[in-house]
Amino acid sequence: MDAHGSVAAVWRTESARIVATLARVVGDFSVAEDLAQDALAEALVAWPRDGVPENPGAWLTAVAKRRAIDGWRRRSRLDERYAAIAHDLSETADDEWKPIPDDVLRLIFTACHPVLAREAQVALTLRVVAGLSSEEIAAAFLVGVPTIQARITRAKKTLSAAGVPFEVPDPSEWQPRLGSVLAVLYSIFTEGYAATTGESWVRDDLAREAIRLARIVAQLVPREPEALGLLALLELQAARLPARTDAAGEPVLLPDQDRRRFDRSAIRRGRAALRAVDALGRGRGAYGLQAAIAEAHAVAPRSDDTDWERIALLYEALGRVAPSPVVELNRAVAVSMAAGPERALAIVDRLVAEGALTSSHLLPAVRGELLARLGRGAEARAELLRAADLAGNATRRRSLLSKALELPAE
Repeated sequence: MDAHGSVAAVWRTESARIVATLARVVGDFSVAEDLAQDALAEALVAWPRDGVPENPGAWLTAVAKRRAIDGWRRRSRLDERYAAIAHDLSETADDEWKPIPDDVLRLIFTACHPVLAREAQVALTLRVVAGLSSEEIAAAFLVGVPTIQARITRAKKTLSAAGVPFEVPDPSEWQPRLGSVLAVLYSIFTEGYAATTGESWVRDDLAREAIRLARIVAQLVPREPEALGLLALLELQAARLPARTDAAGEPVLLPDQDRRRFDRSAIRRGRAALRAVDALGRGRGAYGLQAAIAEAHAVAPRSDDTDWERIALLYEALGRVAPSPVVELNRAVAVSMAAGPERALAIVDRLVAEGALTSSHLLPAVRGELLARLGRGAEARAELLRAADLAGNATRRRSLLSKALELPAE
């Protein structure tokens, strides 16, 4: 990998921890990200010239800290804070730099401050913690890139203007932020489980990081059903990751996956978390219901053994708890397996009539599959081609095109 490729790779994997460390040092979320970006720009010049350092994350963190000190020096504000940071910097060797989970958690709680709207909280955290591009976040939200960029810019300015401290709030303040924190972790995992853009079908690093953070949150609030429900969902979904791609990295769809490759330890952990939800006696929320759906897939010995009637019923319940076009589309898929494609097509056509998911590949992809099963090949081909045009991920696009080209043009 060349130096520029190394810069991009390090930023993808380490940006959250670098920004989190800087935010703890300078006490300002927006300034921390600016410093990290400055260090990244310096790396693009220095690494091709001098070689990639042995510990790239430490290099970027140290450069960003030095820039912070230079900024304070230029403003002639050499106070105790500057002295303490300079001392800390002088004593920090590259080989001592280690990820600090609490720093990443502080970053998430800061970005999910109640002063921000839910959409802004999630968008900002996906940008800074997950390192997703504006295009990837826009695809996750099913909105335009300019809308996402505006949300992120406003969120940074709002946090700065409100003087939001970089810290995990007092436990009494967790509840107003918890829903957003869980939504962020789910979004990070989802992007790792099924990447919306790029060449890779799966981004294992994002999925694993989301699970790690979900475990910490579940430990912080062990009596919150949705925190446990999310952990159960992520573990059960992650159990299928080893079987989702073949040796060449190409996607393997659920009916064709080798279930011997499922991670049995992850299944046990997920089912234990789901039992913990039920033990609280407060019912299953949206994440708990999705975890139950993931459990039904994970425990079926073969694809043909999947309890599709139960899954369709669970999606119906989920639609009442957290209604959305995506939930309804997933219900249609379950109905197609339990009762046939004709009933499912009626559900999908209602979504089309409502103008749902117009910028997503999901609806035409599902509609194309149903039409193909009904023997309406030409219509199915047209739908799958439209889905391929809308797909942002290159691997998904190739898969949809391949299916479409197997069907008759007329």
